[in-house]
Amino acid sequence: LGDVYKRQVLTHRKISSVMSAAQAIKDHIKNWLHGTPEHEFVSMGVYSEGWYSVPKDIFFSFPVKCRNGTFEVVTGLKIDEFSESKIRNTADELIAEKEEALGLEGNNE
Repeated sequence: LGDVYKRQVLTHRKISSVMSAAQAIKDHIKNWLHGTPEHEFVSMGVYSEGWYSVPKDIFFSFPVKCRNGTFEVVTGLKIDEFSESKIRNTADELIAEKEEALGLEGNNE
């Protein structure tokens, strides 16, 4: 009985995770195509152009407003020290993953 229960829990968690991802994709596309409500913004993973001190050329989650199938990054938001350190750490991790994926890690040439 214990193993059956454990499998059911794991299956349920996997389904919940998949459904959560599907919901996020649906919301992302809905906002992108139909726009965000006036005076509101959402977070979307977009190719960084250096906003909020995030290095260029990585995908990162930024606050955006959407209109007519386009997005604009909301700039000028106040970021506290704690959040800034988390953003920096996440950016560093993404850069390391990108370099690893491209086979660049440890290459000092």
